[in-house]
Amino acid sequence: MPVNLIFVYSRSILLLGSGFVAEPCLEYLLRSGNNRITVACRRLEKAQELSAKYPDVAAISLDVESDAALDAAVAAHDLTISLIPYTQHARVIKSAIKAKKHVVTTSYISPAMEELDAAAKEAGIICMNEIGLDPGIDHLYALKIINEVRDQGGKITSFESFCGGLPAPEDSNNPLGYKFSWSARGVLLALRNNARYWQDGKLVEIQGKDLMDSARPIYVYPAFATVGYGNRDSSFYRERYNIPHAQTCVRGTLRYQGFPEFAKTLVNMGFLDDAPQDFLSASSPADLAWNAVTQQLLGHSSDCPDELLKAIEAKIDTQDPEARRRILHGVKWLGITSPTVKVSKRGTYLDVLCARLEDLMMYGENERDMILLQHKFEVENKDGSHNTRTSVTLMYGEPNGFSAMAKTVGVP
Repeated sequence: MPVNLIFVYSRSILLLGSGFVAEPCLEYLLRSGNNRITVACRRLEKAQELSAKYPDVAAISLDVESDAALDAAVAAHDLTISLIPYTQHARVIKSAIKAKKHVVTTSYISPAMEELDAAAKEAGIICMNEIGLDPGIDHLYALKIINEVRDQGGKITSFESFCGGLPAPEDSNNPLGYKFSWSARGVLLALRNNARYWQDGKLVEIQGKDLMDSARPIYVYPAFATVGYGNRDSSFYRERYNIPHAQTCVRGTLRYQGFPEFAKTLVNMGFLDDAPQDFLSASSPADLAWNAVTQQLLGHSSDCPDELLKAIEAKIDTQDPEARRRILHGVKWLGITSPTVKVSKRGTYLDVLCARLEDLMMYGENERDMILLQHKFEVENKDGSHNTRTSVTLMYGEPNGFSAMAKTVGVP
């Protein structure tokens, strides 16, 4: 009698990184039963901590700054998925080109990555980038509607896209209305980014120091009091999305109401300074209380909490009395004028603030995050009529499980 043979192709995949988004990616890759996964981190114990949760997953120590080690690891696998900091992605892609192996990243395409486009094509490999949440899912749903409109003979006259990773409303219980589902340092550094976009036919350019001042209400659902501000350079998306008639083209970040004013106060105080400070070095022997750090940062003559609060109040831009009251309440909550709260010394003003925020603003037991993404299109139809189309993605994380941010970045 005939025998049916079923051949199962086993793929070997190198997963670089073990951070927030790596585990949902790993869990998904293992579902088919056809993938052999190696988790690679600089510190072997971090890779082992993740790999030990799942059967038949290997763990290796890998320093991606060693070209020889990276080349060997990439060459030994069919596909590399890079979930390490974006600054290393060009290095990973170079190794993939040498080995003629495919590579996937979730980050924006940097100039260094773009320079490798011709070499990747010549090597015959797939180099897929910007395939997480933002960027990633946002691209897919934007192009879905853009192509639908074009196929029906219409054109896009305005495109706005705002996305935020936020605490679920019931867990937005701190003065910033924010908690960390990814790098605290990355969140703070994003506050320094310039923004560039098209608004009503004019090219708008906003310096990082003014970014929080540009925030405006973004209406998604009545239940959410959200505001938005530009996210880096979105001016070229008119060409990338092929929507030349769009007089407005902006991609931005969503936060809850009140975040920009509080964040701008921290910016005005100087807390985004990442220059090394000797007295904040981990090797500095003296214990430090937060009032001493804030006194030094502000150049104030006194470390008295009440005097420091007065100096901080002078850094608040908004003139709205209720907003000013909430910001001062938030400063007290942070403890950055306290003589009793000790500083975790990490070398810079930026990093000691990161440490403090991580102490206070990580997700707790049974808390969940939320992803909110809205595209808004103004459309001129074939018959000359006009209408507005929206596309909204709303997703909640699993309490004590995978966060919505981790799933939407790691799985796509």
